[in-house]
Amino acid sequence: MAVAEATAESLLTLREESRLSLIWRRFRRHRLAVLSGVVILFFLIVALLAPLIAPYDPLAQDLKLKNAGPSREHLLGTDELGRDTLSRLMYAARISLFVAFTVVLISETIGVIIGAISGFYGGWVDSLIQRFVEFMLSLPTLPLLLALSAIFRDVTFPGLSREWSSAIVIVLVLTSLQWITASRLVRGMVLSLREQEFTQAARALGMSNMGIILRHMIPNAIAPVIVSATLNLGGVIVVESALSFLGFGIQPPIPTWGNMLQNVQNDMWTQPAKAFYPGLCIFLASLSFNYIGDGLRDALDPRLKL
Repeated sequence: MAVAEATAESLLTLREESRLSLIWRRFRRHRLAVLSGVVILFFLIVALLAPLIAPYDPLAQDLKLKNAGPSREHLLGTDELGRDTLSRLMYAARISLFVAFTVVLISETIGVIIGAISGFYGGWVDSLIQRFVEFMLSLPTLPLLLALSAIFRDVTFPGLSREWSSAIVIVLVLTSLQWITASRLVRGMVLSLREQEFTQAARALGMSNMGIILRHMIPNAIAPVIVSATLNLGGVIVVESALSFLGFGIQPPIPTWGNMLQNVQNDMWTQPAKAFYPGLCIFLASLSFNYIGDGLRDALDPRLKL
């Protein structure tokens, strides 16, 4: 009898698990996603603290030590101009991660707004936006990125160093094409959401169309966008690295993981370690973002109850 009463009392006082705690519990079950989160956190800490923890100035040259191997003074050796490889990797993380996060944040925001408007209003508004999206999808992505990067490569912004001016140019170039995926994803979600009962109730209460979009459509379509954004982070890092490797991205001597690979093309076979370090950073960052996206996809799936 006492056991039954205690059980009944516990059931009455049981609190419903919050949405965030439920997502976190599901995410923790994905071991690789948690490990990937630790890797990305490590990269972020290194990038933020690079001016404090980097052993050398990433631009300082010592031609007497060019192409030197690992030593006590230079843990990962030096490059073809005698610059410390470890210091350059740390500073390169700042640019590469800044570009990735900024491009994804801006492009996903633009894509979400455009996709929500397209799906909610429908009619000629949807047709006009989708024809433009289809036109953008028909363009060859890599040649267009190379052309835009070449055109705006020497643009500088008042009050900003050459380093950050180059980064902003690459951000704008990549953002111009990255918003399309998010817009199509949100449009598909909103097309189904606008026919739901809560949308009709909001209209009956006198809420404006823009209010419905901002307060109901976008919040209910945001879960797949978060997953898509996380997966796109890895893709942006690879694309930025590819542009820099081809000489159309951020220009040396400013270090990024991509142009560090470009600098070792001539020594790729004689000194493969020089290509291994930036290549490993690109690989780990891209793979980690993909695993985090995979973990978030499982955690945000409403069909999962455990």
